[in-house]
Amino acid sequence: MFESLSQRLSGTIERLRGRGRLTEENIRESLREVRIALLEADVALPVVQALIERIKVRAVGQEVIKSLTPGQALIKVVRDEMTAVMGAQAADLNLNVPSPAVILMAGLQGAGKTTTVGKLAKHLKERRKKKVMVVSADVYRPAAIEQLRQLAEQVDVIFFPSDGSQQPEAIVRAAIEDARKSYVDILIVDTAGRLAIDEAMMAEIKTLHAAANPVETLFVVDSMTGQDAAVTAKAFSEALPLTGVVLTKTDGDARGGAALSVRYITGRPIKFIGTGEKPDGLDVFHPDRIASRILDMGDVLSLVEQVEQQVDKDKAQKLAEKVVKGKKFDLNDMRDQLEQMQNMGGLNGLMDKLPGMGQVPEHVKQQVTGKEVPRMIAIINSMTKKERRNPDLLNGSRRARIARGAGLTPADVNKVMKQYQQMEKMMSKLAGGGMKGLMRGMKGMMGGRGGGMPFR
Repeated sequence: MFESLSQRLSGTIERLRGRGRLTEENIRESLREVRIALLEADVALPVVQALIERIKVRAVGQEVIKSLTPGQALIKVVRDEMTAVMGAQAADLNLNVPSPAVILMAGLQGAGKTTTVGKLAKHLKERRKKKVMVVSADVYRPAAIEQLRQLAEQVDVIFFPSDGSQQPEAIVRAAIEDARKSYVDILIVDTAGRLAIDEAMMAEIKTLHAAANPVETLFVVDSMTGQDAAVTAKAFSEALPLTGVVLTKTDGDARGGAALSVRYITGRPIKFIGTGEKPDGLDVFHPDRIASRILDMGDVLSLVEQVEQQVDKDKAQKLAEKVVKGKKFDLNDMRDQLEQMQNMGGLNGLMDKLPGMGQVPEHVKQQVTGKEVPRMIAIINSMTKKERRNPDLLNGSRRARIARGAGLTPADVNKVMKQYQQMEKMMSKLAGGGMKGLMRGMKGMMGGRGGGMPFR
């Protein structure tokens, strides 16, 4: 998300960063470039005008012109104003009500409502430690009910059955009653979508809202629709008392205009952003972190949180103890590390959170296809247990056999072994207790000669 906007803005900002002095003229020139970048990212025109005006007022004042580092001061102003437009700080769900707290999901057909219900259920169960029930009131699309049943089973939450012969309000009332009896903390209601906003749809969802009396009414919208996302959200916010917005499919949206437009146009906070189809592809929306990502400053906080949640702490502890005791880092250990990286979205999932990615040449980024880590795991899996424990056994004939087993080439096996040797060297330096040695090892692994991506 935000790739094209980030590239344009980071280029403009970088030109200002090193300047010892800024004038009103070169600030205006830079803001023209920022305006064009925002419009090309499909940010709504009123949002662009308001954002540029707010930046200009602060930029030509004492705050930037009189600063000792005016380029950096301007970057801070742009970041602050972007954050303010998107909502200043993360907006939490209001769950401080008698159980069950009802969350109603609304939106157009194809926006990803049902998938988002599954993701939100998993988020609330695992991160908030809540007992969750889900129900589908989409009586027009039987496949939606079955899809939600499968998702509920996948994320291990309670599914309340419904079918197309029932009235949506009757389904919701019965689900609320059952949730009370089952001591459920949160009931999430999936609703029917339409291909466009129409009177019948709005009338039905108003009736459903009255029956459910939800504490949260979340509008689910496809971020790839750009400005239309903000327009649709505004229409729904006029018909329903929305409490927040969920932006879906953000991994497929290189422009990011919806994220910058929705809060300003609707006055409702973006509470979550969804990526991919997997149940764990839902993140709390942090405006300040998103602004940093847009300006190519990375999102290290979210990366740290992701590691905290998804890294197997027991395995990490065992590896640390093994290394400290001076035992050899083998290919089983490397496979564990690769699998944990894959759980965090692979190289693609980590790259957009790292600072300075906007300055990485496009041809280098294109080498990261998402297939690198699975291929490396496939190569290690093609080895025998003995070979994984003793990598020194891997002569030419064994490497050829492993390549055939993984459906790859001996050159690919050689690349994996080179990566392993670099990791093993780094681990041995850690065992020696030298942090400087470890840092040198990491530097060599990341940027050494002949390095680069393991697969193209």
